[in-house]
Amino acid sequence: MSLDHFSTNRLAAERLRDDHLADLVALHLDPEVSRFLGGVRSAETTKTYLATNMAHWDAHGYGLWAMRTKDGAFAGRAGIRHILVDGVDEIEIAYTFKRDFWGQGLASEIAGALTEIGLSRLELSSLIGLVSVEHGASRRVLEKADYLFEKTTAHHGEDVVIYRIRR
Repeated sequence: MSLDHFSTNRLAAERLRDDHLADLVALHLDPEVSRFLGGVRSAETTKTYLATNMAHWDAHGYGLWAMRTKDGAFAGRAGIRHILVDGVDEIEIAYTFKRDFWGQGLASEIAGALTEIGLSRLELSSLIGLVSVEHGASRRVLEKADYLFEKTTAHHGEDVVIYRIRR
């Protein structure tokens, strides 16, 4: 079972690789996009981020995907990855789209797909969504995908909420 590629109604996902760097740099340099991601990231920071997330694939067999529209345009990134929260190794779903693609329901579409992959194909016992307390749109995406609010905590100095879904 290879998870290198999958698709939804409107998106095609491909395993993160070196040639996605320029698209990721542009995504992370947008202050609106990065507002809930800990702020704008330099090209150098994004290069490290890409290397870290490619290593996650090698270690776990899943990770972040680059998202493209059916006509091939880069739309953002999304994935399933290990994250340390309050000292516990959790597995989160994550999604970030370019501003041009906001408000079209793509986050909900990909959240559903990631949840299905995580719980059914990878047979993980649970998944979390970790979202800035103030990020109402992302919270609604998780609620619509049947994630349940679990707690508020601090992560990298930011107030976040944790939502969880169980298999």
